[in-house]
Amino acid sequence: MAYCKVRQAEIYYEDLGTGTPIIMIHGFSPDHRLMSGCMEPVFEKRGGWRRIYIDLPGMGLTKNYNGISNSDEMLNAVIDFIQAIIPDEKYLIVGESYGGYLARGIIHKQKEGILGAAFICPVIKPYAQDRTVEKHKIVQTDVEFIGKLTKKELEDFRNNNVVLDESTWLRYREEILSGVNIGDGPFLERVQKNYSFSFKIDQSDFSKPSIFLLGKQDSTVGYKDALELQSKYPRGTFGILDKAGHNLQIEQPQLFNTLINEWLDRVEETLNNK
Repeated sequence: MAYCKVRQAEIYYEDLGTGTPIIMIHGFSPDHRLMSGCMEPVFEKRGGWRRIYIDLPGMGLTKNYNGISNSDEMLNAVIDFIQAIIPDEKYLIVGESYGGYLARGIIHKQKEGILGAAFICPVIKPYAQDRTVEKHKIVQTDVEFIGKLTKKELEDFRNNNVVLDESTWLRYREEILSGVNIGDGPFLERVQKNYSFSFKIDQSDFSKPSIFLLGKQDSTVGYKDALELQSKYPRGTFGILDKAGHNLQIEQPQLFNTLINEWLDRVEETLNNK
C-alpha cells in the first residue's frame, strides 16, 4: 500500500505506468476505483502516461484527515500531494463530479503546471439548489436482469443510474458502491456543509486541451451549467451524451473511451509541437 503524508492527511494512492503524470481525482463518497475502472482501459493500448489515482480524505483508504472540514482544506491536501509526488513536474488532471470541482480549483492555483484537463460529469455549482438539472429518467432497462436484484439493490441502482442492465450494474457495484460503502459518513457530512471554495474559480482562461463529458440525463449536477464555461476553455470539447446520467463513464463506455483518447491525442500533439 502506498501512502503520501501531507499536512492534512495521509493520502492513499496507486501509481501505474511511466511517462507524463496524470492526476486522477474521483467524486464525493466513492474512492479511486471510480477513476481506475474507467481510465485504465484507455491505457491498455497507449503508453507514455503515468497514472496516479488518489483516495480523497474521508474516502477509500486515506487516513488521518480529521483536520479537514471544508473544500478549501480538501483542495490544499490534494495540491500538497501533487507537489510531494511529482515536485515541479507538469501534469494532466482528470476529475469526476466533485473531483472536477477540485480540478478547477487546482487550475485556479497552478494553471501553468497543467498540460490538459478532463472533466467527467463535473460539479460546476457546489450547492444542489443552485444547479440546473434534469429530472431523473431511466432510458434503458433490462427487465429480466433487474429481476435478479434484491429490493435494496434495485432501489439504489434505479436512483443513481439511467441505464439498468447487467454490465452497468456490475461496474456500478465494483467501481462506485465499493468505495461508497467504506466512506466516512460523518466526515463527509461535515465537508458538505462547507462544499464551496471560499474563493472564485474560473477567473481566467485555460488554453490547454480539455474536455467536458456531460450526461444528458444527469440529474445530480446536470449538463447546462458546464456549458457556461465554454469561453473559459478555448481548447475544450464539450460533449453532451444521451443515454448517460451521472455515471456516464459506465453507461456510455465506448463513447467515453473514444473521447478520452481523442483528448489525449490533442494533448500529445500540443506537447510534440513545442
